[in-house]
Amino acid sequence: CHLFQGVLFKRPRYCSNAANTGVTSRESRTSVLLDKFRTQLSSGPGFQDFITGVSVNKSNVTAGGEDSEKHAYLSEDLGSGKSRKVYFETYGCQMNVNDTEIAWSILEKKGYQRTADLTEAPQLMETNISHDREKAEQTIWNRLQQLTAMKKKRLKSHAPMKIGILGCMAERLKTELLEREKLVDVLAGPDAYRDLPRLLTVADGGHQASNVLLSLEETYADIMPVHYVPQGNSAFVSIMRGCDNMCSYCIVPFTRGRERSRPVSSILEEIRMLSDQGVKEVTLLGQNVNSYRDMSEEQFYGSDMTKLSRGFKTVYQTKQGGLRFSDLLDQVSRIDPDMRIRFTSPHPKDFPDEVLHLIAERGNICKQIHLPAQSGSNQVLKAMRRGYTREAYLDLVENVRRIIPEVSLSSDFISGFCGETEDDHQQTLSLIREVGYNVGFLFAYSLRKKTHAYHRLQDDVPAEVKQRRLEECISVFREEAVRVNTALIGSTQLVLVEGESKRSAKDLCGRTDGNMKVIFPKDNVALEPAESQTGPINAGDYVLVKILSATSQSLRGQVLSHGSLRSK
Repeated sequence: CHLFQGVLFKRPRYCSNAANTGVTSRESRTSVLLDKFRTQLSSGPGFQDFITGVSVNKSNVTAGGEDSEKHAYLSEDLGSGKSRKVYFETYGCQMNVNDTEIAWSILEKKGYQRTADLTEAPQLMETNISHDREKAEQTIWNRLQQLTAMKKKRLKSHAPMKIGILGCMAERLKTELLEREKLVDVLAGPDAYRDLPRLLTVADGGHQASNVLLSLEETYADIMPVHYVPQGNSAFVSIMRGCDNMCSYCIVPFTRGRERSRPVSSILEEIRMLSDQGVKEVTLLGQNVNSYRDMSEEQFYGSDMTKLSRGFKTVYQTKQGGLRFSDLLDQVSRIDPDMRIRFTSPHPKDFPDEVLHLIAERGNICKQIHLPAQSGSNQVLKAMRRGYTREAYLDLVENVRRIIPEVSLSSDFISGFCGETEDDHQQTLSLIREVGYNVGFLFAYSLRKKTHAYHRLQDDVPAEVKQRRLEECISVFREEAVRVNTALIGSTQLVLVEGESKRSAKDLCGRTDGNMKVIFPKDNVALEPAESQTGPINAGDYVLVKILSATSQSLRGQVLSHGSLRSK
């Protein structure tokens, strides 16, 4: 490292004529010193002299005026993968899977190769777990300990392992991961995937590398994710990132930043590509997917204000202009009438009637809506800063079922939130019974740093009480799911085939429009209803299945024939 020292020259001060004796000689000496300094400055060090390891040859310049030497501080193949192999392990929500697809797209273009064998990979990348679940996060810590032990055994090998963490966990736990635990070589936050090639190059040099800066603009709109579509059936397409809701228990706004929506043109291009590849189901992804608002084109500007579900409010001011979720859903559903469209995860506040009517009208938009309630108690909902009451939520459920009579509903619930009483818990149980969901995601509350609850509320429900309440919620949820699913017995459902059942190679499994798993025998069936010609059933096919039995988690039936969304 070089230090540059400056010299400050002061002009002499003259106080009297007597003091002018020898002035001329002093000025002459000053002039000589200035000329000498200018000469030294002009022939002195340049920018390259302050970069370690760079030799400067001023005469070595091409006719075009460019240095023919390569800068040692910028490697000729900076960020190049050189066919090095990368292994990914992805944990948590579907957004993390999509992040892996984006990260891999960036690295693939730089010449990296992906491997499914951990022992082959000199560099390992992991995406993080979900933000509000302590148990899942502990899984990651345990895995990092295992990988670190494996890494130490390979330190003297030709290609030492580098461990990286991508996504929200990298942003939230950067200090613990890099400084205290020293378990990782690379950290890349959810808005820093473009920087991965540089970060890996730095790590190759034996240094830890980190970029966890959040962005107000990054949507990766120009990056086409490399989709690893299971047997060509379905894919997930990210349409927006971040969240503005600031629920008191949730760390998403702090780890993924503010809401910003991907341009509609980019989304449509990706879905057309997936359609051309034969993908039969696309799920639109976002932390608050139905608050989508594209402001990328001037024609989308306007005076229209965003609309909320009746009885709902937000902590932020109403937003103006932009192409909304209903507009996007409309355009996406027109790309391929034989492609199912789903979306997750929405907020109940963003279901104005135009979205519900569009879902009801379009045959390829699934009649399944996720309505995260989180609690059935007004007191807890207020503490959570959810922006609605129990009554407003139930009014929304009634409105959804009025507009979409055959809708399937799913939800999220948190047990044991700050200040939750036994009466609050009973109100949650009664809400679950009153609504009746097909699918649910239930968790015991775990406090997260940076959140409003961490700073302002008290995590005062004992762990054993949280667990007991969670188990009661799960029990009631399953009881109601059995009731709701049993009502489907005798009906005929259009099922998108996913592949063999995990329990038996003699059975196939798939999902209904309502996102319920259906198990059925692997038989040749009629190619069309009321036809005698039969054919095998393959992953990616639509089949008509008569439902014969039901449990809280799946349906079982008999295939009648092949089918399609067009003949639905």
